[in-house]
Amino acid sequence: MHTDPIADYLTRIRNAQMAGHRVVEIPASKLKENITRILKDQGYILNYKMIKNEQDHPVIKIALKYDKTTGEPVIKGLKRVSKPGLRKYADVKNLPKVINGLGIAIVSTSKGIMTDKQARKENVGGEILAYIY
Repeated sequence: MHTDPIADYLTRIRNAQMAGHRVVEIPASKLKENITRILKDQGYILNYKMIKNEQDHPVIKIALKYDKTTGEPVIKGLKRVSKPGLRKYADVKNLPKVINGLGIAIVSTSKGIMTDKQARKENVGGEILAYIY
């Protein structure tokens, strides 16, 4: 049983990249689908699609992105910020900048899951789920 599905999601991506895999399958949920959509929009992954596995469970199939010249993963770091034991919230004025704006913070707001830049534009704060850079 997973007590923190977002940490599991980030760890599966991190492990797949360290092993050099091109594709990773992750059990699906609306939250994970929204995070994956943000990763695609921000250029951290090539693509993704929602499928059903052999047991008819929904799965997100993610095509990981690597640098063409060096072969290094595009995602350098994934860090879970708000954990089930200790939630981290920030209002719009205190939203973090990840590596001076080079990375993104994924924020769960009242207007949905979005990046820190979108949250500033929408003028909303929320729970800081993860840093990706």
